[in-house]
Amino acid sequence: MAEKLGNVRIAKDVIARIAGMAALDVEGVNAVQGNLTREDLSRVGRSALGKGVRVSLNGRKAVIDLSLVMGYGYNIPTVCKEVQDKVGMSVNNMTDLTVTDVNVAVAGVAMQDE
Repeated sequence: MAEKLGNVRIAKDVIARIAGMAALDVEGVNAVQGNLTREDLSRVGRSALGKGVRVSLNGRKAVIDLSLVMGYGYNIPTVCKEVQDKVGMSVNNMTDLTVTDVNVAVAGVAMQDE
């Protein structure tokens, strides 16, 4: 039987980065927080991903708030539902936290020539 060695604490910033990466993996999401696109990740690095995400913790439960820019032509409710599912599953799988809510605010729609 394994003996408990101590506590594990995961910083909110780490959870926010996981959520941001998961959101950007969904087709139809153009940016997190209105300014960080998939293409930007190669320039600024993944550490900036948490800036468009707010995480609230209550024990082992997490509430995640995201502000996203959607791509033009995508069905917003469908994309948002997929973001909610993917973010919740990713955070749960990587941290073992229970994600109770993933709130998505659509901050804008990116036109194809932007």
